[in-house]
Amino acid sequence: MRIYTKTGDKGQTSIIGGRVDKDDIRVESYGTVDEANCFVGQAVTQLEGEVFADIILDLEKIQHELFDCGGDLANVLKDRPLKLTAQAVEYLEERIDQFIEEAPKLERFILPGGTPAASSIHLARTVTRRAERLVVSLKKADEHVSDIPLQYLNRLSDYFFALARVINYRSNVKDVEYIRSAKVFRGGRRKTDEGKEN
Repeated sequence: MRIYTKTGDKGQTSIIGGRVDKDDIRVESYGTVDEANCFVGQAVTQLEGEVFADIILDLEKIQHELFDCGGDLANVLKDRPLKLTAQAVEYLEERIDQFIEEAPKLERFILPGGTPAASSIHLARTVTRRAERLVVSLKKADEHVSDIPLQYLNRLSDYFFALARVINYRSNVKDVEYIRSAKVFRGGRRKTDEGKEN
């Protein structure tokens, strides 16, 4: 089986329902989702032991959902059913709440890092945020893009933040606070400029 087709040698690629330039915002969007997925896979290889069994199951589930997300973003057929669901967003919210309860209370920003797995998850978090920004741009260009991928990526980046802290906590590694940070969290959740929780 050959994995090269030579059909992209002139700077275009196939999507579901057509072809676009490889620097199209749609390709940037699902390509960045794929990038985030790679860091999730890296984190899975860095987690060992029963203490992380639930997290590994979560991350494997998320890897499939990120493939679903990328496929939905690559689709321009209006009548093709989408794979990513609102239930995936709801599950992330449940897990975020559980992780916030498990990890030590947080008042200030922290430096990305800690264990190798937590560092990989922080990388996944920032790439997911970039994917989210790109999907915002894609939705401006195509009003038919589903809201679910954007909601999912928004919640997923929060999940990754909470997860990185739990990985460090279960590994007995303390988060390092950003020394010039004001107190920006209340009960583990970040406050907006008006003092309300996000």
